[in-house]
Amino acid sequence: MGSQPLPEPVTDTGREGLAALLARPGRAVVALDFDGTLAEIVPDPEQARAHPGAVPALARLAPHLGSVAVVTGRPAGVAVRYGGFAGVPALEHLVVLGHYGAERWDAVTGTVHAPAPHPGVAGVQAELPGVLDMSGAWQGTWIEDKGRAIAVHTRRADDPQAAYDALTAPLTALAERHGLIVEPGRLVLELRPPGMDKGVALAEYVREVDASAVLYAGDDLGDLAAFAAVEKLRAEGVPGTLVCSGSAEVAVLAERADLVVDGPAGVVELLNSLADKLG
Repeated sequence: MGSQPLPEPVTDTGREGLAALLARPGRAVVALDFDGTLAEIVPDPEQARAHPGAVPALARLAPHLGSVAVVTGRPAGVAVRYGGFAGVPALEHLVVLGHYGAERWDAVTGTVHAPAPHPGVAGVQAELPGVLDMSGAWQGTWIEDKGRAIAVHTRRADDPQAAYDALTAPLTALAERHGLIVEPGRLVLELRPPGMDKGVALAEYVREVDASAVLYAGDDLGDLAAFAAVEKLRAEGVPGTLVCSGSAEVAVLAERADLVVDGPAGVVELLNSLADKLG
């Protein structure tokens, strides 16, 4: 494999974060979202799989780093299966923070640690079909039971954005009745327990491993909390770089990012270029 040039962040803070990672990689964390970042967005979430180059690139990079973490709204075990992360020799210390950090899978043990499910999830599940029917948005929507959360996808609807817009208010009201919150995403509305988000999960993990630098890559609105966490860490003296896995669907993340790459393929290229630089 030929050496790939390392892309340069467009901001001073992003360049400082990348320089700190390259200077002391053994104390750096690279954290990545799954869907839209390591895996392409697909109409059926159950068919999502990591980009073919993702695991090989992570396996090249991980031995040089303090830690690699996947931070996702999916259940941790599902992300491990769809990512193909288990049993990879160079990823013995990979950590998957699932359900926005409520679940954790460690490659070193191969086990998932998780609290009891929030009781509101069962209540939402019981009421959801009626809410969709009353909203006139039943046709083409798809309900994903994530165990600790419920996601309503509109990507298969005749007019995906119109269905998404029509469902936002009723699903928010439904979530509030059961003590949950709504996490908006790329043509998906996820009803989940409050208190954890990708920012909380990432910040806690960075502090746990005492990282001296962090790079986070994401693609969706749910990653804004992780971006904010990196910005806060930077203010506290931990250099960081924000990477957007770019798409035409979400512009706000690109506006906040230090570096924008071309979807999961671009993320894989970035991981390989970091491995080339550190190898």
